[in-house]
Amino acid sequence: IGIGALVARPFLSGGAADLKVGECFDPPTVGETVDEVQHHPCTDAHGGEVFYVGDLATADDAPYPSDIAFENQVQALCTPAFDAYTGLDFATDADWTYGYLSPTPDSWADGDRGIICYAARVDGTTTTTSIKAAS
Repeated sequence: IGIGALVARPFLSGGAADLKVGECFDPPTVGETVDEVQHHPCTDAHGGEVFYVGDLATADDAPYPSDIAFENQVQALCTPAFDAYTGLDFATDADWTYGYLSPTPDSWADGDRGIICYAARVDGTTTTTSIKAAS
């Protein structure tokens, strides 16, 4: 059963918080709150590829950040990770952007500080390849 689950994992929907670097999935609409996402092999049509998973640098008892504070931390974490993972320069690449999954105010209150950054096409189209450098 364990091996079957590993083989089927790229085709299953699963917890958004469980995404790992290198996994491809269908990202949510901007501003949408999600618990689960649809995983795909990166060779199948997909809209996002995870390139960073980590935590925001903040105290456990910190209040939920303002939009600008969130954006500043996301940029500080995701932009260099995008460049390293893809081999592209985020500042000059016209084809790719990134999105992120972040805590909701409720999950923040429960101690969630996780951030998941994913690459996506600027035009919103899907791709059937990995964006990882040297793929």
